[in-house]
Amino acid sequence: MGLFNWFTQEVAIDLGTANTLIIHNDKVVVDEPSIVAFDRTTNKVIAIGRQAMQMEGKTHDNIRTVRPLRDGVIADFTAAEALIRGMVKLVNNGKSWFFPSLRMVVCIPSGITEVEKRAVRDSAEIAGAKEVYLIHEPMAAAVGIGIDVEEPVGNMIIDIGGGTTEIAVIALSGIVCDQSIRVAGDNFDSDIVQYIRRQHNIMIGERTAEKIKIEVGAALPELSDPPADFAVQGRDLMTGIPKQITVSYTEIAHCLDKSISKIEEAILKALEITPPELSADIYQTGIYLTGGGALLRGLDKRIQAKTKLPVHVAEDPLRAVVRGTGIALKNIGRFKFLMQ
Repeated sequence: MGLFNWFTQEVAIDLGTANTLIIHNDKVVVDEPSIVAFDRTTNKVIAIGRQAMQMEGKTHDNIRTVRPLRDGVIADFTAAEALIRGMVKLVNNGKSWFFPSLRMVVCIPSGITEVEKRAVRDSAEIAGAKEVYLIHEPMAAAVGIGIDVEEPVGNMIIDIGGGTTEIAVIALSGIVCDQSIRVAGDNFDSDIVQYIRRQHNIMIGERTAEKIKIEVGAALPELSDPPADFAVQGRDLMTGIPKQITVSYTEIAHCLDKSISKIEEAILKALEITPPELSADIYQTGIYLTGGGALLRGLDKRIQAKTKLPVHVAEDPLRAVVRGTGIALKNIGRFKFLMQ
């Protein structure tokens, strides 16, 4: 057994629509965008992660960039396999001369179908995993922000990622009720693209939209400490010439309003179907926000106003899920909610 352990590498993977993170030996060793760049003629992988991200939207005919995950699930199987394989190589910095057998814990959205679950497991196995355990994202997020999930106390977790928003009430090591909607960070980006096209007659790419969201994104039109206006360059649709405009956070708050309302509706729906005893707990403990969407300015205040419940934003919300997956990896024997 000792020899087997010597050749087994344990990794925890948060396979996200926007970013993939890997924990190995309790450290986050990989934090890269989930993008793969292929050579069209040979179908070989040219770049993954940040390198491929820089190519996105700027490629010529011979290169195609692929985001293997859409809405939190695998949309392109071969690209997903190339992504996992490439990311695992990064764990060893490509130094290792033999490829150790892997034990992986991968997180999946809670509203996932059996077929989609199978796709995650298969692509992990093809990428070299001997044992694959799956964990639901809200569960991993709860463990990652330090909640004792085994207690008979209800906690509500909202994980706003790139492709999905997961809302779950957790008690006794299980998800009691959940809502998984496909409105999240990617939708915010496309909302911004549409808005700037409509309002300013300027065409921008997804990467620029994401930059706008990070710099001046907001959920409320009035903030106590507002960010400075942001300069955006794009193509003028009237003249076809590159042009620069400035956008303020109030504009972005208005354009994201519809998508955020959908998330609010899902939160209210999840609260409606929560058993009364757990509702009493949630009134005490409040709601926890994790995932990249939790960084949107004023979102906690907006949800608080809607639900009248205390809303806590996790510290380092981007890494909450992968931290929880890492803890689950160390407690494979103890945690009952890991799916083999």
